[in-house]
Amino acid sequence: MLPAEQAQILGSVEAFLAKRLPPAEIRRRDAGHVPPYDLLPEMGELGLFALAVPVAEGGLGADWATVALVQEALGQHAYMAASIFNRVVGFGLASIRAHGTAAQRAEMLPLLMAGRAFCALALTEPQAGSDAAAIRTRATRQAGGWRINGRKTWISDAEGARWLILPARTGPEKEGARGISLFLVPTDAPGIAMTPLPKVGNNCMPSFDIGLQDVALPEEALLGQEGQGFGHLMSTLHYSRASMAATVTGAAEAALRIALDHARTREQFGQPIGRFQAVAHRLVDMRLRVDQSRLMVRHLAQLIDAGAPCRREAAQAKIIATETLRDVADAGMQIMASAGYSAESDMQRLWRDSRLYTFGEGANEVLRDTIAREMGLTARGRA
Repeated sequence: MLPAEQAQILGSVEAFLAKRLPPAEIRRRDAGHVPPYDLLPEMGELGLFALAVPVAEGGLGADWATVALVQEALGQHAYMAASIFNRVVGFGLASIRAHGTAAQRAEMLPLLMAGRAFCALALTEPQAGSDAAAIRTRATRQAGGWRINGRKTWISDAEGARWLILPARTGPEKEGARGISLFLVPTDAPGIAMTPLPKVGNNCMPSFDIGLQDVALPEEALLGQEGQGFGHLMSTLHYSRASMAATVTGAAEAALRIALDHARTREQFGQPIGRFQAVAHRLVDMRLRVDQSRLMVRHLAQLIDAGAPCRREAAQAKIIATETLRDVADAGMQIMASAGYSAESDMQRLWRDSRLYTFGEGANEVLRDTIAREMGLTARGRA
């Protein structure tokens, strides 16, 4: 049983989702590629974004365990709501709180907590994905600030964001982690061109190719210390990985529920298909995977709340949760057969959306290297 405060928060979340994102509305937005940006102010009014911010900084000061419960609930109901929540909490609030100046925090934290703005992380480039240190976008000093030139790609929710959190090279190095700095780039700055990218799923989280040509920024656009941007990015990765793990655990629970309901009601050979051992055991395995994922998410939340090192556990949680969703959604499609393959099925949306997460937020193969390094098996280096 949840403590009374957590139960109250989750009750508010569930009431909001039932009102604003009923099943028909989720399907409408998915079919029309309509992102959930209009929901942000209401989520802000509920205090959801303020949960992750200490009271001393104007927030509600909830622990990460509570944040993870909210993320799981959002992911179970509608991944689009969870995704935009994570955009604010993981990419925005975590970065600004950790590395922002007093002026940046004073300006941005109230806007982010109120749901009146959010940040998109503009990290990936055509030749730099899992190898984040391979970025080539460059920021050069000019009178009164900086000028940025380069290209970013597969930047989710960029068009709706107020700012891009954008790493660019400021040092003489042409590659590697050294000499990278972070910038807060207003998305309406002259010199920015965005092109939407068609993709298989996650229709309510549009992605963009972004060209930056002589984008002029003031000195105060620098986020954190010059030349320390790569380390700044690595310092908050556990929040974004924990966020994804909790969110996709909720989505996996939804896939299991849909498959289980179908197995109880779909009859073949005179009985519900869930009574056949092959189907029952598949559902049991799905239940095992989802519960294992949830336990890993809870364990990681405890470490975050304790301020303990958790690089390995964050990577583990992300791998376990995203592969759980991928496999559970695939098993659900097999159980439902053509009923799941129908465009009207919620299972097919979970199935196609799930394919992103094992390589989004860090490819799982790279994260396995991270875990190997944390175990002392390979040389230390990348995140």
